[in-house]
Amino acid sequence: MNPWLAVLIGLVVIVFLGVIVVVGMYNRLVTLRNRYKNSFAQIDVQLKRRYDLIPNLVEVAKGYIKHERETLEAVIRARNAAYSAGQAAAASPGQREAMAALGGAEGQLVGALGRLFAVAEAYPDLKANQNMMALQEELASTENKIAFARQAYNDSVMLYNTQREVFPTVVIASMFNFQEAHLLEIEQAEERAAPKVSFG
Repeated sequence: MNPWLAVLIGLVVIVFLGVIVVVGMYNRLVTLRNRYKNSFAQIDVQLKRRYDLIPNLVEVAKGYIKHERETLEAVIRARNAAYSAGQAAAASPGQREAMAALGGAEGQLVGALGRLFAVAEAYPDLKANQNMMALQEELASTENKIAFARQAYNDSVMLYNTQREVFPTVVIASMFNFQEAHLLEIEQAEERAAPKVSFG
């Protein structure tokens, strides 16, 4: 066999194997990126559910705590800000500014809900209202689902970022512009706690 032909065949095989490896790394990055975007979509579903519950909660509370208008308005403002931040984050999950804005807005909402529940403690009729108790149950369930969805999202982001940063995948990630994804974090310790939703 001609030595030049053997070298040529060897080079073709090496190039072919290299292409297969590059395609495999690229496809793995796409899969992991889609996984964290899907994980964020699960957070988005639960956040929308919570955003839909809050106006009902405020309406029920409004009939009982007439003198706490400022607290009720703060909850609605925080809900609207969180909703807007959620829309921006859903448009670009993993993007640093969107995740930071959503984390901050969610922290504000949790704080406002906490203040509403603290005020509601002083109104026994409100605590005994069936609608209020049902809304509390739904909100507590939704908060748990949000926490689980946030954990799944953050785990997916970590896996994507780790894969994106290891060699030789980092070369492929740079070539095809796979950007770093960012976690959904709540910065302040008091904002990390779920709002208390039990009047019992």
